[in-house]
Amino acid sequence: MQAHLNKDIPFFLKKMLVATRNGGKVREFQYFLGSAGIEVLGLADLSITKDFEENGTTFAENARLKALRYSLEAPLPVLADDSGLEVAALDGRPGIYSARYAGEGAGDSDRIEKLLWEMRNHPGSREARFVCALALAQNGRLLLEAEGECRGLVSEHPRGSNGFGYDPIFLFPELGRTYAELTEDEKNRYSHRSNATHALLGKLGSIGKHKLPSA
Repeated sequence: MQAHLNKDIPFFLKKMLVATRNGGKVREFQYFLGSAGIEVLGLADLSITKDFEENGTTFAENARLKALRYSLEAPLPVLADDSGLEVAALDGRPGIYSARYAGEGAGDSDRIEKLLWEMRNHPGSREARFVCALALAQNGRLLLEAEGECRGLVSEHPRGSNGFGYDPIFLFPELGRTYAELTEDEKNRYSHRSNATHALLGKLGSIGKHKLPSA
């Protein structure tokens, strides 16, 4: 996705806080939103250390809860995402538990190892999709929501060293490589987060005439 400068974006949305400490996610949103004239900061940039439990039952609900809660802690509009991998053969797992799939304190390699181990008991279809839900809020008020996805396959072994999370085992058939084998520009063009952000940008102009939400 290549965003373009959007003059319809209201002034108060020209600077946003992305509710994450994941440097990879912050960089991706800086790429997506920067070309639309939006400055992006992460939680670490504002020294926000508070954490909230993601206790929703869907990606959209988790993104919404996160955006609303952090919007009461920050002086900026807050963009929150909840994203993860859904594997058809595993009945949609790990889904909303993607980041916690291998337990507390586990790393990306642990989560990948667990998923591939489970896949050995489910021969056949390896269809999967990455899902991203976005929510934008300010001062405890929900402004916009958007979703995006990218469909692919679970590879039999990790491949590539780029990206993060489940990228090394998500095979993108259109290019014949995993997310972790794509260049940053390629991933930013095709990813679920790219598609969700593109959808969000298409809606920002719709609130252009709204007043800045009051505290």
